[in-house]
Amino acid sequence: MALSAGLQVSRLRQIAGLPASNAWDGRGWTLAALVLAVLAGLPIAAIGWAALAGGGESLGALARTVLPTYIANTALLMVLAGGIAVVTGTGCAWLIAATRFPGRRVLGWALVLPLALPAYLAAYIYAAMLDFAGPVQSALRSIAGWGAGDYGFPDIRSLGGGALVLGLVLYPYVYLLARTAFATQSQTQFRAARSLGAPPMRAFWQVALPAARPAIAGGLALVLMEVLADFGVAEYFAIPTFSTGIFRSWLAMGDKPAALKLAAIMLVFVIALVAWEARTRRGRSDSRDGLALRIDAEPLVQLSRAGKALALVACLAPVLLGFVIPAAYLVSLALTPAAQGSAGDLATYLKGSLWLGLAAAIVCVAAALLLAFASARSQSRVTAGAIRLATLGYALPGALLAVGLLAPLGALDVTLTRFARDNLGWSGGLLLTGTAAVLVYALGVRFMTVAFNSVSGGLARIPPGLDAAARSLGAAPSRVLARIYAPLLAPSLAGAAALVFIDTLRELPATLILRPFNLETLATRTYRLASDERLVEASIPALLIVAVGLAPVAALTRAMRRQA
Repeated sequence: MALSAGLQVSRLRQIAGLPASNAWDGRGWTLAALVLAVLAGLPIAAIGWAALAGGGESLGALARTVLPTYIANTALLMVLAGGIAVVTGTGCAWLIAATRFPGRRVLGWALVLPLALPAYLAAYIYAAMLDFAGPVQSALRSIAGWGAGDYGFPDIRSLGGGALVLGLVLYPYVYLLARTAFATQSQTQFRAARSLGAPPMRAFWQVALPAARPAIAGGLALVLMEVLADFGVAEYFAIPTFSTGIFRSWLAMGDKPAALKLAAIMLVFVIALVAWEARTRRGRSDSRDGLALRIDAEPLVQLSRAGKALALVACLAPVLLGFVIPAAYLVSLALTPAAQGSAGDLATYLKGSLWLGLAAAIVCVAAALLLAFASARSQSRVTAGAIRLATLGYALPGALLAVGLLAPLGALDVTLTRFARDNLGWSGGLLLTGTAAVLVYALGVRFMTVAFNSVSGGLARIPPGLDAAARSLGAAPSRVLARIYAPLLAPSLAGAAALVFIDTLRELPATLILRPFNLETLATRTYRLASDERLVEASIPALLIVAVGLAPVAALTRAMRRQA
C-alpha cells in the first residue's frame, strides 16, 4: 500500500512537471533538528566540559566535605519516595483494574489528582499542618490535655518526611502505567491460573505483576527523575541534596566550579535514569491477550464485604493525603482576612507568570513543530539522534539546567559586553545574564519535550498523502501549511501550548536562578513567602498554581473515563 501511494505521488509530480523527489527537504529538516539539538544540548555540553576540565582540587574538596552527604541523601530520598510511589501506585492500580468495590468509579480517576499539586506546595502545607503550632498537634494537645513536653511527634521536616510528601504526590506516575498494564495485559493468563486452582495472591505475584513489571518500572523511572529534580521539598525541609547543593554553591557561596562539578555528578544520575526509562519502554509489550478490562466487566478477583471496605480505604487514603487534605487546608487559609488582605499585589505576580508562560509556550510550540516535521520528513539516524537530544531537557533538573546555561552564557556575555563597550560605547551592564530571554530559553529547553510529544502525535494522525498530493500538484509550502496542516494540527498545538504554559507556571528552581530581578511569578512568590513562614499570605498564589494544575489532570481523567 505504501509503495502504491509513493508511485501515485511520483506520477502526480511528473504530470505537474516537478522533480520526482525533493532530497533537499530531508537535508533541510535534518539541519533544523541539528540546530535545535545544539541549542538544547548547550547546558549538557557546558557541564560535561566543566567535568573534564581542571578543577580537581574543587572536586577533591567536595569529596572530603559535602559530596558524600549529597549522594547519600539524594539516593535515600529516591529509594524511599520511589518505594512509597511503587507500593501505592501499583496496589491502587491492581484494586481499580481487577476488583469491584463501592466508589471505584470515582476513585479510578481521583487517584490522579495529586499530580495537580506541586511537591513543594505539599511540603509547605504539611509542614504548616504538622508543626507544633499547627492544627494537628494543637488538636492533639487540646483533646488529650498534653503540654509541650508530654508527647513525641514525628518531625515532618526530615528526610523521611520529604520522601513521604514526594511519594504521595508522585505515585500517579506509577498508577497510570500500572493500571493500563493490569487492565489490558495477561488477563487470560491470570484467569487460567485461577482456573487451575492458584489463589488470587499467588496469581497476582506470579502472573499479573510480572506482566506489568515493565510498565511499573517505567513509572518508577519517572518518579525518580522528579525526586532527583526536586528542589522545593529538599530546600524547605533542609535536606542536603544535589539540587540544593548546586543552588547553595552557585548563589549563596559564589563557588561556580563546585556548582558545575556537582551538576556534572548529578548529570550521571540523570543519564542513568533516562537510559533505564528508555530500556523499560522497549521492554513493554504491546501484545494484548484480551480486550481491556472495562469498568463494568466481570472482576478478576471477587472481594468479600470486608475486602471491599479495605480496598475502599486503601484507594481513598492516597487521594485524601495526596490532594484533598492539602487542597482543603490551602482553601481554608485563602479564605482568611489575612490572606485576602495580602492579595492586593497578586496582579503583579500573575502578570509575570502569564507572560512568562505564554513566551515559553510560543518558543516550545515553534520548536516542536520543526522537530515533528523533521521526524516525519527525514528518516536518517542523524535526525533521530538530534531529536532525541533536543527533547532530553525534560529529564534535566531545573537547577542543573540553570547552572549549565549560566556557565557558557556568562562567558559569552562578558565577551559581547566587552565588544559593545570598546566598539559601540556601551556603558550598561551584561547583555544576557539576568534577562528574561535567558529564562525563556531555559524553559524552552526544559519543556520542549512536552510540546513535541503533543505535536508529533497530532502530525502522525494526518495522512502523508495529503501533503504529497498537494505539493505534487504545485501547491506552495505556505499554502499547504495554511490549508492542510494548520486546521488539522490546531488542537494538538493548543494542547501543547497549554501544557507548556502550565508547567512553566509551576517551575521553581530554574526560575529562581535565572529570573530577572524585577520578575516575580506565582511560584517564586509562594516560595519566598513560605520560606519566611508566611503560608497564609502565600495561600492564594499557591491555590492559583493548584487550580492551573487541575486542567491537564481533568483532561487526563476525562480521557480515562472515555476508555473505561
